[in-house]
Amino acid sequence: VHGGVQSIQSVEMEPNSVQWVGSPCGLHGPYIFYKAFQLHLDGRARILSLGDFFFVRCRAEDPICIAELQLLWEERTSRQLLSSSKLYFLPEDTPQGRRSDHGEDEVIAASEKVTVKLEDLAQWARTDISKWKRGLRDEAFTPLELRKDGQREALSRFRQSTHNSGLNFKDILKEKADLGECSFGSCVRWLLRLLRGPIFLGFS
Repeated sequence: VHGGVQSIQSVEMEPNSVQWVGSPCGLHGPYIFYKAFQLHLDGRARILSLGDFFFVRCRAEDPICIAELQLLWEERTSRQLLSSSKLYFLPEDTPQGRRSDHGEDEVIAASEKVTVKLEDLAQWARTDISKWKRGLRDEAFTPLELRKDGQREALSRFRQSTHNSGLNFKDILKEKADLGECSFGSCVRWLLRLLRGPIFLGFS
């Protein structure tokens, strides 16, 4: 990372705001790239990092879906914090609907990524997923629970995938561990074992 980027300091923000976690991981033109951010959800601090999967509702009338966080950056001139995510839907929540050849826990990828302000993405995030009836639930696992049913292996594979991305996530994993929730946003990944797509959806 360019030396000038490392001099940027984190700013204390209001409890209902978002802020970057960790140092910048890249610089291109007016854009500074990051690996993770902190948000407040259900009254507690949470951290989401690149590669995390989490539940979102884009609008009040929209169904719950899964977002895969793919890019985080800040525009240096406007100081605007931005994000890019890929969305995954249950077949019954797509225009084509569920068919007989769809798997029970299958999800379908939207054809285009969704780019929104980071504060908007944070407002989309959900932990109340009572209407999501399929696959694994997004839970914070204790170390004991991670040894059950292959969940420990799943988390290990998630960590390995972050290493394979070429970025160093050790600082982010430490921050997550300090919050006592190293698995928030990662275990939803195992809902995506059966993936079909893309579908074409419009967002206003």
